[in-house]
Amino acid sequence: MTALNPQQKSAITITDQPLLVLAGAGSGKTRVITEKIAHLIGKGVPAKQIAAITFTNKAAREMKNRVKKLLDNKQSKGLRVSTFHSLGLDILRKEHQTLGYKANLTLFDEHDKRVLLRNLISHDLKNGDPEEVDHYAWQISQWKNNFITPEQALALPDTPKVIGNLYKTFNQHLAAYNAVDFDDLILLPVLLFQQHPVILEKWQNKTRYILVDEYQDTNSTQYELIKLLAGKLGRITIVGDDDQSIYSWRGAQPENLVALQKDFTRLKVIKLEQNYRSSGRILKSANQLIANNPHVFEKKLWSQLSFGDPIRVLSQQNELEEALQVVSEIIHHKFKTGSQYQDYAILYRSNHQSRVFEKALRENNIPYFISGSTSFFSYSEVKDILAYLRLFINNDDDAAFLRIINTPRREIGPTTLEKLATYANQRQISLFSACFEMGLS
Repeated sequence: MTALNPQQKSAITITDQPLLVLAGAGSGKTRVITEKIAHLIGKGVPAKQIAAITFTNKAAREMKNRVKKLLDNKQSKGLRVSTFHSLGLDILRKEHQTLGYKANLTLFDEHDKRVLLRNLISHDLKNGDPEEVDHYAWQISQWKNNFITPEQALALPDTPKVIGNLYKTFNQHLAAYNAVDFDDLILLPVLLFQQHPVILEKWQNKTRYILVDEYQDTNSTQYELIKLLAGKLGRITIVGDDDQSIYSWRGAQPENLVALQKDFTRLKVIKLEQNYRSSGRILKSANQLIANNPHVFEKKLWSQLSFGDPIRVLSQQNELEEALQVVSEIIHHKFKTGSQYQDYAILYRSNHQSRVFEKALRENNIPYFISGSTSFFSYSEVKDILAYLRLFINNDDDAAFLRIINTPRREIGPTTLEKLATYANQRQISLFSACFEMGLS
């Protein structure tokens, strides 16, 4: 633990009580989490009893790679470093019988979810608006993330009947397909643990130390899942920063940081305020801006790095002039400093804004790549082809079957699919096999 500051060392070595680490941007929070994992294992805690939970697969991969540099394969064997949803899926797959599912549980991604909603509107709920599918999907997600069942949603005075009924029918079809959506990956384990204390105790014994990153982005169900797993012992380390909450639009509740103080009375709070990433000038500007935010926990970032160059703000009449100005600045700075194009980055708020910058870069023969662009395997056409190949290799792959049953379009409605799924569930066979037995092949 060399080169750690006193606050980081405290966050790593406190293991016998609930801990909240308020970590400002660039304060070394990921290092604290990985060093704490190594510290716990060094104290004799089996790696398989430690779970580090984060929000994205990318963050989980980065954390795994950092742990590998601190521990050998034998020491880290069984360590869980995963997203919330991966943890939830693991719980569902291991406890599927208690929840009434077959073993080969199908996961509906956002595309699958919207396809099913459109089909339900077209065939079963014809007063729904196909143009509003994105809104319907968002509303159903909000209800699930706040523990609101279809029946409760329909009873709410401001719930449009069409959305409430769609939510109910959507869940019925998911159950018939032996499927869950992403929100169910958190909601169903929480309900399972609440209703089956013996199963909860089993998972608490399997997961004795919990570390959670980016806690300000948790929603109600994610917080409840962590709270249940932590149990009375509360061997939990929470890392978060309410000033970095950017996902309120999808249900994130930075106030969960405050709830920790009520739910874990022995909670200790440590602030990581030393920034290792930015110059003093950037931190001064950031502190002045963030000072306008409502705060429960006050903190002020500081740095031992140089104060840095002045911040420049350029204003243009339109997006085209802005892009040309940015590209001109890059060319001028590269010529002046002798740097490489790979040393520059252009940040923008939304994906569609890249087009005007791409045009300006191409016109000036500047090589570039788009970071975080859509993966080849995320395109619908590629997913469809892969689904056909998966079903060819494994006739029991219900997820693949559901993806291609109407691709190309065969006018097979959700009612027919629900009957098919019910038949398959009753006989514990795959949807593909049920097709043949029911004479639908």
